[in-house]
Amino acid sequence: MKLGELMSRVGIERPLEARVGDLSVAGVSADSRKVKGGELFVALSGSKTDGAKFIADAVAKGAAAVVASSEHSAIAAGIPVIAVDDPRRLLALAAAAFYGAQPETMIAVTGTAGKTSVVSFTRQIWAAAGMSAAQIGTTGVIAPGRNDYGSLTTPDPVSLHALLADLAKAGVTHAAMEASSHGLDQRRLDGVKLAAAAFTNLGRDHLDYHPTVEEYFQCKMRLFDTLMHKGAPAIIYADDEWSGRAAAAASAAGLDVRTVGRKGEFLALKRVEHFRDKQVAEIHLGDDIFEVHLPLAGDFQIANAIVSAGLAISTGVEPAKAFAALNHLKGAPGRLELAGQTKDGALCYVDYAHKPEALENVLISVRPFTTGRVVVVFGCGGDRDKGKRPIMGEIATLLADVAIVTDDNPRTEVASTIRAEIMAAAKGAVEIGDRHEAIRYAVQMLRAGDTLIVAGKGHEEGQTVGTEVLPFSDHEEIRKALGG
Repeated sequence: MKLGELMSRVGIERPLEARVGDLSVAGVSADSRKVKGGELFVALSGSKTDGAKFIADAVAKGAAAVVASSEHSAIAAGIPVIAVDDPRRLLALAAAAFYGAQPETMIAVTGTAGKTSVVSFTRQIWAAAGMSAAQIGTTGVIAPGRNDYGSLTTPDPVSLHALLADLAKAGVTHAAMEASSHGLDQRRLDGVKLAAAAFTNLGRDHLDYHPTVEEYFQCKMRLFDTLMHKGAPAIIYADDEWSGRAAAAASAAGLDVRTVGRKGEFLALKRVEHFRDKQVAEIHLGDDIFEVHLPLAGDFQIANAIVSAGLAISTGVEPAKAFAALNHLKGAPGRLELAGQTKDGALCYVDYAHKPEALENVLISVRPFTTGRVVVVFGCGGDRDKGKRPIMGEIATLLADVAIVTDDNPRTEVASTIRAEIMAAAKGAVEIGDRHEAIRYAVQMLRAGDTLIVAGKGHEEGQTVGTEVLPFSDHEEIRKALGG
């Protein structure tokens, strides 16, 4: 692709010199270590380093041209430098233009909790309706013929658009992806052609990155006010304290706001019966009433399922087929996932809850079918928002009968300090630093009717200590404690 054509596609209208515009671009990169000959290098400023420092390295490796912010427009010597106000957005738009193809129907889901489940459920509903569908998010990429484990909620734009092109080439027509606040703020989704989007909820999270909860919310709303085209459907879960503001933001952006939930006007949840291994719900769509037997425990799973149904229906799935698919949903890995049970029938779940509202939701969700005690094992990650540690400690001791505080990815912090900050508000909690021992202790204390939640890591298969990731699986530790 010619550089002039690429710049035109990303909206840069000012003409380039003929010798510059006629340059062939072999790819797009923001990582100087990976730049190949003939590629366009985009220098990004980040919280830890400035990409302008690596322009010389990119040039030495054969970059054809450089995009940088205005203050760095004269750094590179010998190759064209294009100055722009927002290099991150240009990177995403350039990657989208270079790779070109995307699945015909793309949707994105934002919110503090529930994103992974909603994209998983939406993919499953699409698949049940006969569509070739994929999901992209925290647990990786799932599509027909592939299941790739991943770690980033929202991939970088170059990787993302290369992936979307691959999926489209493989015949995928529908794809659901998670939209994290980091990803939205860093322009990673810019260039994705979204047919619909959804908001689940908002709670305390990522305040090590965002200065305030308000700023965190505004980053989430960029999905609606910047990335969606007017008239597109915005599915808003109606029962969260931030739902009204999310709906107002989507409406102000000219979107077709469709609320779902107990207070929903598009899909109204009228009745829910909770059982140990399923929930029976009555959902109204206009004058039509559907009974759903969701094979997953936890009230939050009903919330996730109704958002997914709203997305699927809004992207062309017949309502009857969408609700029928809910009867056969499989939970996302590590989201209130049953990992085993004791000989007396006490249930042991693994859940990804690592933020206050998520921990609160999962503990409340298991209470209706727990005839004995609710036992929780949890911790807080290092090098992350420290303010949530006492909050989670208080929630655990208020909502669980037994709370066990342990380590959860201490990273470069001192693990005992993290635990102490949790324990300061966790009156009566038991402190066991070794996560293996904490899980074993919890399993051994279970009696008939009890429910155990091991929270924080969910699908993850590693424990980050220092800068090293050590093999660790909550599922495996529960199985070992149960005797294999």
